[in-house]
Amino acid sequence: LWKDSDESDKVGEGERNREQTDDHVFDLPLVRDKAFVNGAWISARSGKTFDVINPATGTVVGQVPDMDADDTKKAIEAASESFKTWQYTTAKERSVYLRRWYEVLVKHQDELATIITAEAGKPFKESLGEVTYGNSFIEWFSEEARRTYGEVISSQTATKEMLLIKQPIGVAGLITPWNFPIAMITRKAGAAIAAGVHVL
Repeated sequence: LWKDSDESDKVGEGERNREQTDDHVFDLPLVRDKAFVNGAWISARSGKTFDVINPATGTVVGQVPDMDADDTKKAIEAASESFKTWQYTTAKERSVYLRRWYEVLVKHQDELATIITAEAGKPFKESLGEVTYGNSFIEWFSEEARRTYGEVISSQTATKEMLLIKQPIGVAGLITPWNFPIAMITRKAGAAIAAGVHVL
């Protein structure tokens, strides 16, 4: 999740963000050049990174960790361990977490759009449209999280009753395209978190 802090509040309004260039977009307070694993921002165990390139300009706008199979395994193990307690969160608690995330996304939508423009090469207006679209998934799932209902199914025999309950079963791996960096993440992560599933 994006960090919401007093430091982020220092960023100017939308007009200022629209003027950010590739050269310093990754100095924006929301940007991280690490991977978020088990509650911490970390580098790849190998120390390797790869460039983030704006496809519209060919400019290198930053570097991010080049995580390998060992890094992925460690992240899965950490998520699996944390899932042992997370799976017992209530639907209401998950709804509240998602709503808070949605509010942070809305608060920083101009800055997020600026970042998308730098890393995906989109016009700012299109990036802002994607942020709004992506935010709508988190808003939707924050409300749907409370409606994780079970079912009573008609039994074929008079002596049996069939009940269906919905429970999270583990860690989910999310694969998303580079050209919709926020909308596809929120679409998948929102649904998984609402259901009580940890994600990578």
